[in-house]
Amino acid sequence: MPDAASSKIKEKVRRLPPVPGVYLMKDRLGTILYVGKAKNLKKRVSTYFQPSRRRVDQPKIRALVSLIRDFEVIEVKSESEAILLEGKLIKEWKPRYNTDFTDDKRFLLVRVDMGSEIPRFRLVRNRTDERSRYFGPFAHAGPLRKTLHELRRKFGVVLADASPVRLGDGRYRLYDDVRGELYGFENEVTPAAYRERVERACGFLEGKTREWLEQLKEEMRRAADKRRFEKAAELRDIIAALEKPLLKTRKFARDPLRGPGPAADLEELAEALALDTPPQRIECFDISHISGTYAVASMVQFVDGRPEKAQYRRYRIRSFEGNDDYRAMEEVVGRRYRRLAGEEKPFPGLVVIDGGRGQVAAALKAFLVQGLEPPPLVGLAKKRETIVFTDERPALNLPESSGALRLLQRIRDEAHRFANTFNAALRSRRVRESVLDDFPGLGSVRREALLKHFRSFSRLKKATPQEIAQVDGIGPRRAQQLHRFLNAPAGGPDGSAT
Repeated sequence: MPDAASSKIKEKVRRLPPVPGVYLMKDRLGTILYVGKAKNLKKRVSTYFQPSRRRVDQPKIRALVSLIRDFEVIEVKSESEAILLEGKLIKEWKPRYNTDFTDDKRFLLVRVDMGSEIPRFRLVRNRTDERSRYFGPFAHAGPLRKTLHELRRKFGVVLADASPVRLGDGRYRLYDDVRGELYGFENEVTPAAYRERVERACGFLEGKTREWLEQLKEEMRRAADKRRFEKAAELRDIIAALEKPLLKTRKFARDPLRGPGPAADLEELAEALALDTPPQRIECFDISHISGTYAVASMVQFVDGRPEKAQYRRYRIRSFEGNDDYRAMEEVVGRRYRRLAGEEKPFPGLVVIDGGRGQVAAALKAFLVQGLEPPPLVGLAKKRETIVFTDERPALNLPESSGALRLLQRIRDEAHRFANTFNAALRSRRVRESVLDDFPGLGSVRREALLKHFRSFSRLKKATPQEIAQVDGIGPRRAQQLHRFLNAPAGGPDGSAT
C-alpha cells in the first residue's frame, strides 16, 4: 500500500470510536470488498492494518488485505443491531470476499403450484416457478415435514406424493389408496372446491410461518445476549429470508384469516398514549452517523399502520458539522414541520423520535422556537424499548406482546433502516469520487467539471478517452491518462501489486 494511503488509513483508524457497528472494506475505486460487524469498531478495524495480518496462512485473507485502500463504518447502538445490518448489507451488495448469508439454497421452501388445477404442497430448495406460491425458507426440515402432514389432515390437501386423476365428470380423484379418506374430506372433488381447501391451508401455513418467525427472533436475541454472535448471525439471515415473502403476502393477499392487523394496533396505541383518536398518520425520525464524522437523518411515514414510502424523506445536516444527535434532531424536525406549516398542510397524528429524553426534548424545542403547536410527540428509547413523553408523565414500558409496541418498533426500525441505507449510499459515492484526488494534476475545479459533465463516477469510469476529452480543461493527453488510471487493474494504476 502506498505510504500516503497507509497514513490516511491509520489516521482514520485512530479516529474510530470504540462502539458497535459495521465496517465496509473497499478497493482503490471504492468497490466494496468485504462487510463485517464489530462489537468495538476501533479494535476490530485496526486488526486489518497490522503487519501480522499480511502473513496469515489463509490466502483469501491475504488477498483481501492487499486490496484494501479505504474503509467505511456505520455506527449502531448494539451488537444485535450490528448483526442485522451486516446481513442486510451483504445481501444488498454481495461483496466479493463475503461468502456467508448470500445463499438460501441450504434451506427448504414449501411450494404450492397454483398454476395446476389441483395444486400440491411440496418441499423444494429453489424458487423456479413464478406461478407458484412459496413459503419459507425454513432451516429445520423435521418440523416442516410434520406441518405438511398436518395440512393434509386439517384441510384435505395433497402433497408431492399424490397423483390426482381426472374423472369423466370434471372432478378429480386425489388418492387411489387408503389415504383416499383424507381424514374425513371427500377424495373426489371439483377443482373449485379443492381450491378452497388450498386457500385455507395457505392461510394456516402463513400463520405458522409467523409463529416460527417469532420463535427465531427470540432465539436470535438469546444468542446475541450470550455473545454467540455466529449463531445469532445465522438466525438473523433465516429471519430475513422468512420476512421477505411474508411482507409481500401481507401487501397483496386478501385472506380474511389474517386477523385484526394494524387497525387494532393503532387502537391499542391510542389508548396507551392517551390520544383522542388512533393516529392515522405517524412520522418517525432517526439520526445516523457516518464514519463518526458527520450525521444524516431520515423521516419515515406510516399511514393506517403501514409504510407510505413515497413520503419518506432524507436529510443532510446543514446547521453544523460533527456529531450532535440533539442539534441534528432539532434541525430536521424543525425543517420538516416548518415546511408543512408554510404549505398549510396538516401535521401527523403522532411523531415518534428514535431516542430518549434528550432527543425528544430537542424535537419539542424545534416546534417551540418556531411558534408551532406540536402534535403528540413521543420517543422510543431502544435499550429497554421505553416510551418517553414530552410532559410530566412517567416513562412507559409496554409488554413485549403488545401490538402497540410492535407497531412503534416497526416504525422506528424502518426509520433506522432508511437512515442507514442513505448514509451507506452517500458515503460510498463520496469514497468513489475521492479516487480522483489520487490522480496527479487534477484540481478541484476540473474534478467538479468531470463529475458535473458525467453526473456520476460510474459513468465517468465507463467513458472513452474521446468522451473525457470533451470536458472543459481536459485535453486528449490528460483524458488518455485519466482513462488508464480509472481502468487499471485492482492491484494499482500501473497493474502492479501495491
